[in-house]
Amino acid sequence: MKSVFSTFDAAEFLDNDEVIAAYLTEALADDNPDVFIAALGDVAKARGMSQIAKDASLGRESLYKALAPGAKPRFETIAKLINSLGVRIAIVPKLHVEPTTLS
Repeated sequence: MKSVFSTFDAAEFLDNDEVIAAYLTEALADDNPDVFIAALGDVAKARGMSQIAKDASLGRESLYKALAPGAKPRFETIAKLINSLGVRIAIVPKLHVEPTTLS
């Protein structure tokens, strides 16, 4: 029997503000900045690229370029995009977790 796989599209699951906020928070926590840029693209796709571009005062092509793999968008662009998505970035202290000891 041959296995059939479909392409996973995160945008299909980003259907409410809480899910979007959690998704972006986890992506931002990753050491690789490209993960966050890709997550922003997923959310923009879920919300509608044309509308997000308009809300962020960006051209649609500029938005696609800013979210392309390997892109290095300016912070100003990211800030506009974040605002247009209806979320915000919050800075919080890193949790300090004590190592557990095995007894």
